[in-house]
Amino acid sequence: MTTPAPTDTLTERFAAARQVADAVLFEGYVLYPYRASAAKNRLRWQFGVLVPPRWGADRAEHSHQRTECLMEPRSGARLTAELRFLRTRRRTVQRPGPDGEFTTVTELELPDRVLVPWDEGTEERCPVDVPVAELAGDGVTVPFTRPAGEETEPVHDAAGRPVGRLVRRREEISGVLRLTAREIDGPYAVLKLTATVENTSTWTPDPEAADRDAALPRSLVAAHLLLGLSAGRFLSQTDPPEWARGAAAGCRNEHTWPVLAGPPGSAAVMLSAPIILEDHPALAPESPGALYDALEIDEILALRTATLTDQEKREARGTDPRAAEVIDLADGMPPEVLERLHGAVRALREVTGPDPQPARPDTPWWDPGGDRDVDPLTDRITLDGRSVGAGSRVALRPGRRRTDAQDLFLHGRTALVEAVLYDVDGGVHLAVTVEGDPGADIRREQGRFLYFQPDELAPLEDE
Repeated sequence: MTTPAPTDTLTERFAAARQVADAVLFEGYVLYPYRASAAKNRLRWQFGVLVPPRWGADRAEHSHQRTECLMEPRSGARLTAELRFLRTRRRTVQRPGPDGEFTTVTELELPDRVLVPWDEGTEERCPVDVPVAELAGDGVTVPFTRPAGEETEPVHDAAGRPVGRLVRRREEISGVLRLTAREIDGPYAVLKLTATVENTSTWTPDPEAADRDAALPRSLVAAHLLLGLSAGRFLSQTDPPEWARGAAAGCRNEHTWPVLAGPPGSAAVMLSAPIILEDHPALAPESPGALYDALEIDEILALRTATLTDQEKREARGTDPRAAEVIDLADGMPPEVLERLHGAVRALREVTGPDPQPARPDTPWWDPGGDRDVDPLTDRITLDGRSVGAGSRVALRPGRRRTDAQDLFLHGRTALVEAVLYDVDGGVHLAVTVEGDPGADIRREQGRFLYFQPDELAPLEDE
């Protein structure tokens, strides 16, 4: 019989994976500079959005996710599954008029924040606990529904006088979680688990007016699954055992990808997420808190957030409570916490071969001044039979095999070599400034150059 999984069981089993799952749930929720008015916060909810079927039928949006992975359950094992997603709650701002009637406005100014319309995300869970034996055949089907609703919150000024209200509206959403398992032929007893999540909303969009904003309140946002075995193990989809590679390759995952979760070496929990992760993902222990913008580096993001103007911070605080937490986190971050974000050594390995001999005693091998045989400003290399060094003019020919998109834009441009550099493996890199760049003098003064390897450059003149 399928029953809701006990809270204590879920908490214990998924504790190690929940931090990563939370990061997935709120990835991109609100981006720097954390204001609703920012352009990149106007098109939201990019990951794991399962839209109503009649909305996604003619668009590049999906109404379902399919997870398939391999597991080796022991006798009597139970499968615990938890579907998690965000539900969009549309917030409007209203101000009272002279007659006492409320009117919707674009913003409401308060001393510490500026309240604006915004789509908030509330976490929803659908937990299931079922014996693995019941997953054979048609398996189990768990439908769920969240009803529509509306809430109002009064807004008061610093003196406690009512100055407006927030109105939050939720639309009805419905879906289904299906779980099945079947035995796979092979040298060992292994089951293929299939978990399907579907948005089953019957909402029909208005072809004349409905857009993505109309579909989002009826969608499952950032949908992902936590899967746990009470006894037994899951097999990695990324790096399965050799005997299971064929079966793993036959698993079909649509709009999501399962990885082993929890500490390395454990295999009792799977996280199936709409973001591609590696097995046993983990948050950096130095991370001071959720910043909701994993495309940035925590150190840079914290520094940039701390330098926002007071008005920008007021707008961010009025955008969303989570944005307000980020502002407070950046403003109150102690220097020692910020210093830990600058970098960390995760592991050290032994280097074989002869020890490097420093040019000067007590000088680290990585110190640029540690080897007097090299000088970036005077060293030269031979390129296409010509001597090239600082002051040489070259044409840029970025190589496709290791070049990012920004470098490709510079193909064919001319540049001035600023220095010849050697890395610890003996590789040569040339630091250049692009000719015609109005910021070249500033870059040169700050020592911020573009770097290319010799086969990406062509000399323009003899030196």
